[in-house]
Amino acid sequence: MALFDIGYFNPNTERKVAKRTLANKLAAWRLDEEYYDGARENGYGGFAYDGRWKTIIPRLIERYGLTPESRVLEVGCKKGFFLHDLKEMLPGITAKGVENHPYPIEHGMESVRSNMILAPYQDLPFEDGSFDFVLAFSSVYMLHLGDTAQALREISRVGRQSYVTLGAYRTPADRDLFLDWTLIGTTILHTDEWLELFEAVGYRGDYYFTTAESLNLKAG
Repeated sequence: MALFDIGYFNPNTERKVAKRTLANKLAAWRLDEEYYDGARENGYGGFAYDGRWKTIIPRLIERYGLTPESRVLEVGCKKGFFLHDLKEMLPGITAKGVENHPYPIEHGMESVRSNMILAPYQDLPFEDGSFDFVLAFSSVYMLHLGDTAQALREISRVGRQSYVTLGAYRTPADRDLFLDWTLIGTTILHTDEWLELFEAVGYRGDYYFTTAESLNLKAG
């Protein structure tokens, strides 16, 4: 188990934080068109493919020894951008995705839509050890604490190796800034608390803390 930064977020990009209203959060929590492809204050403001995973996947391939014969699962696959790029970079690889709400699957990339299923993250419909690698990027901390803990158990159960990102903070000021920024982040813990939770649930995979610092959040 190790802290590992795959380089998804550009540390030089400053993000101004305008506090999200309750109305914004209620709109986001429908997890439908408004969250993905609606107004920016309610979500992504247009969740479109940009190919960014192509620059990140080589690091995952190297670290986790992925090959065309590997089996990979993404928990929280959204519209399938990671799955699409992974299959292009490693033709023949088995790549599956799980989402806990239907909109992104219904509007996912045609190249991988058949590989995406609707299922709760805390009850993955796969046998023990089904995958060589499980990725859960910005997904499990949208759940409440009990389901987050169970999702981590499930990731460990179905995957031989894994990588999760988690909403976290180190100071009260950073916690407040992160909570002002996030729309659906629910289980936001101190970094030490996440390590305590890993121990409690037996999570042994790699991880990264998504924080106000890593996102370069600045008060708006």
